[in-house]
Amino acid sequence: MEIFTILICALIVIVTFLFMEFVAWFTHKYIMHGFLWVWHRSHHKKHNHTLERNDLFALVFSLPSIGLIYYATLVNYSPYLLSVGIGILCYGVFYFIFHDIIVHQRIKWRPSKRSKYLERMINAHYIHHKKHTKEDGEAFGFLYAPKKYKVKSIRES
Repeated sequence: MEIFTILICALIVIVTFLFMEFVAWFTHKYIMHGFLWVWHRSHHKKHNHTLERNDLFALVFSLPSIGLIYYATLVNYSPYLLSVGIGILCYGVFYFIFHDIIVHQRIKWRPSKRSKYLERMINAHYIHHKKHTKEDGEAFGFLYAPKKYKVKSIRES
């Protein structure tokens, strides 16, 4: 593969990854808090289960990535489609680390040193979870948190 193709593929991975934040935000706001609230509701309730119905979304979101990677490697080789599949996969990995491990502690680990941005992302997600209904929610993104979700220090309060 020539260098130009490699650079284009890297760019496709990055653009796909960034686009997936919009896809996740849109899906979270209009589908999860819309007609598929029946799945997502489990994520807004306290429970002792390892898995929740909301985890079905991870399976659904993985299908385009799996399909693209399969098709682009085994059916009709395409480095560009493969790059889209890898970009979706990368977003899924980051989502899992941030959402399931760092925020919801499904695996008990948090970085001991956290940036202000990571703190803001965590805070935005906690604000999202203050609502236990599908209406009137906010902070639907996963990897982007506007500055309004900044964690205020004691001095700022």
